[in-house]
Amino acid sequence: MDDLYREVIIDRYKTPHYRGRLDPHDIAFEDDNPLCGDHIAVTLRLDGDNRVSAAAFDGHGCAISQASADLLMESVVGKTLDEVKALTKQDVLDLLGIELGPVRLKCALLSLKVLKAGAYGLGEANDELVE
Repeated sequence: MDDLYREVIIDRYKTPHYRGRLDPHDIAFEDDNPLCGDHIAVTLRLDGDNRVSAAAFDGHGCAISQASADLLMESVVGKTLDEVKALTKQDVLDLLGIELGPVRLKCALLSLKVLKAGAYGLGEANDELVE
């Protein structure tokens, strides 16, 4: 089963479905992981009911960070802003479907940290958002 998930990660890294920047957008936030150089920018468009009607990410980094961002953007479309704020580290790990060590975990969770900082309207992201 791990091989199937690895294939999904490589596929999403090479041909992401949600790469880009939305213009116009209602929420935008970006941050990086200074330890490895990964960078993620997230833009969201909300409908009148505060549901995510469109989501996109942009940035650069390793396969895990980019695939994680792509899968996460796909998963938030249709969710309310409150549901986005309630997403957890485990939700991202479930999307990826493989075990990750501490260094790769930071890569995988960067998009969640950026997404939640944007959803909460924070001036800066912090690791407490994904714990």
